[in-house]
Amino acid sequence: MLKISNTEDITFRPALVAKFDEIVGRYPEGKQKSGLLPILHLVQAEYGWVSTPAMDKVAEYLEIKPIEVYEVATFYTMFFLKPQGKYMLEVCRTGPCAVVGAEKIMKYIEEKLDVKEGEVTADGLFSWRGVECLAACGTGPVLQISPEYTYYEQLTEKSVDELIESLRRKSSENTEVL
Repeated sequence: MLKISNTEDITFRPALVAKFDEIVGRYPEGKQKSGLLPILHLVQAEYGWVSTPAMDKVAEYLEIKPIEVYEVATFYTMFFLKPQGKYMLEVCRTGPCAVVGAEKIMKYIEEKLDVKEGEVTADGLFSWRGVECLAACGTGPVLQISPEYTYYEQLTEKSVDELIESLRRKSSENTEVL
């Protein structure tokens, strides 16, 4: 994943632009804006988040106004508008999960990682946030890990510890290979 600041100029890699071209090619002439969501997903996969310069470059590519990209990126919670940890732990906080302990799990994650909601751990590995329904009401509390969108259900403090440790191991194994 490429690192990017919110102030630098963006030049998308030719391979990424080729993917944009394929997406836009699915739509009729003059309807290129229809590719905005999948293109934003690709940008986020490339950089880890969607910066203002990246949104501006997407607008330029699609030949639309930057505000049209900002409106979409700020509406959908799956787009991160600031840098996040390598793993984003998203805990469902709606009614059914709240009843079975989601708030307790969120508080535990905050203490375990020593970061508040939306912050990044010092090692850059983790961020966390409460999100709306993850559609696993019968198996709450539940969280998903982005960017893989893997679900973990019936959370306990012990299972959260195991999950965090397994992600740390996975990250260190991936680092050693590089």
